Amino acid sequence: MFYQMYTFGPKLQQEMIKYSLYQKNPSSHYVYIDMFIENVSQETIQLQLPAWRPGRYELGNFAKNIKRVDVFNEKEELLEYTKLNKDLWEIKTNGASTLKVTYSYYSTELNAGACYADASQIYMNPVHCCMYVVGRTDEEHQLELKIPDNYKIACSLRSEKNVLYADTYEELVDSPFIASAGIKTDVYECSGVKFFLHFNGECRPDFEKIKKDFAAFTKKQIEFWKDFPYNEYHFLFQILPVKFYHGVEHKKNTVIAIGPGYAINSGPVYEDVLGVSCHELFHVWNIKTIRPKEMQPYDYTKENYARTGYVYEGFTTYYGDKLLLSSEVFTLPQYFHTLQERLFKHFHNFGRYNLSVAHSSWETWLDGYTPGAPYRKTNIYDEGNLIAFMLDVKLMQATENKKCLRDVCVLLYERFGKKGLGYSEQDIIKLVNEVGNTDLSDFFKTFVYSPNDFETPLKDCFDYLGIEMLKEKPPLQYEYYYGFKAMENGFFSKITLVAPYSPAWKAGLFAGDEIMAVNGMVLRNNLDHWLMYFSANDTIELTVNSAEQIKIISLQKDKKGNTWFFNPILKLKEARDQSTVEAFEIWKKF
Repeated sequence: MFYQMYTFGPKLQQEMIKYSLYQKNPSSHYVYIDMFIENVSQETIQLQLPAWRPGRYELGNFAKNIKRVDVFNEKEELLEYTKLNKDLWEIKTNGASTLKVTYSYYSTELNAGACYADASQIYMNPVHCCMYVVGRTDEEHQLELKIPDNYKIACSLRSEKNVLYADTYEELVDSPFIASAGIKTDVYECSGVKFFLHFNGECRPDFEKIKKDFAAFTKKQIEFWKDFPYNEYHFLFQILPVKFYHGVEHKKNTVIAIGPGYAINSGPVYEDVLGVSCHELFHVWNIKTIRPKEMQPYDYTKENYARTGYVYEGFTTYYGDKLLLSSEVFTLPQYFHTLQERLFKHFHNFGRYNLSVAHSSWETWLDGYTPGAPYRKTNIYDEGNLIAFMLDVKLMQATENKKCLRDVCVLLYERFGKKGLGYSEQDIIKLVNEVGNTDLSDFFKTFVYSPNDFETPLKDCFDYLGIEMLKEKPPLQYEYYYGFKAMENGFFSKITLVAPYSPAWKAGLFAGDEIMAVNGMVLRNNLDHWLMYFSANDTIELTVNSAEQIKIISLQKDKKGNTWFFNPILKLKEARDQSTVEAFEIWKKF
């Protein structure tokens, strides 16, 4: 009955929007949502479902997961509505003062930014599934969970029993939750702020080890920014049984999906846990509090285009790694390993010659999270990381090591974040020039706003810190001598990338082609072995399936090699003078 569902907790007398979430058949992955809207006075009202979620700069079109929408008045009479576009509904109220909107949401994506529900849990990002009343987003919003008695709830919203309270719609959709019987929780404190660790899924977290390392990088981040803007924070971990890595930021919480669960306490998976957690915590300030003007406030109905992805994602990627070194959670070799990965992605992405990092930020709304057309764009996370590193060192050079990129970040926080103001592209350049007391506009023009290779400026910055970048020969014959990358596909090898102007490119090979034989020898997951066997040959013949047509392609070997792909290796130089040692130690502090 209508009024049986409409009995939430205290504060019933206040104006607010209410939701009730429940399951009927958990195996179906559908979560049912009843939305109650009181104090209706208009002839029509509009309900909007967000078209995207902050943290992933592309349209999500979440309305595709809604199966059916029905609207009722107080008398439980069905009301008419019109769908104005893909995610906007207009309801004829016919004089009703209270409305009940019912719909079901298909929840089958288990990652850090989506929704998943089955017999073991209900995990929801409200930005996916909670409609809002246009013009009433500043009211209080309540969300009631109808869940089994043995379920626990992990969420940053204030709660009473199974009811979650948000002051505004913005707070609601910034507050994902997990409801499950198996949640494991612990807490640590830093600068008077409580940080909660919630683990859901098959795992045995070593809380003492985790709390020690998390407290170290948390303390360093608060020291970096000089305060923490909220009274508590929640890490929500979705632990998967397979290899996985994904995190999404929010103001008072983050969701991190990672796996496999049996490996989270040590080795590379534990390093991933630390890396993504430090990254997402840095986002509390950079993007959740400090935002570009294009996202202040968020417009959930359409793309929020911005060219400053190198700041809100690139700077965060840089400091998410570096502050693990600064807090001594990571050793220098561990940090170098992460930076080498960023360098590897830069030098193996030929889109760097086509689209700048600033313009690639704009293009994330088009194809930012898929491989897309080859050689088209760069990656705002990796390229932005390297931009941040170079700016960090250049500011040190310009100020005799008295200032660095941290000073720019703190000014962004004080002048924009704390005041709720959005920054512009020019604001970033002005702040960098102010901190460095020099004009670095040409650096931005050349390396942020123009497609370019970073090798020369990177080498200069590494030299200033006494770091050497070596070019290690790739171990695979087809990368070194022929200029293509491949992956196993059954017995054969499928080409994934061809370097422009390489022997493979000149011979007519391209991504998607499947190599079946080398000089007539059929492959059995052994492409590189046969290439090595025939390494004395200047020319080899490949049998290739190209768009379901068999071709024989003659491939000329480049004996020089190492032109297209190399593995960057970082190490401290053996001979470093005192000024270089001092610069390195100052750089490492933040």
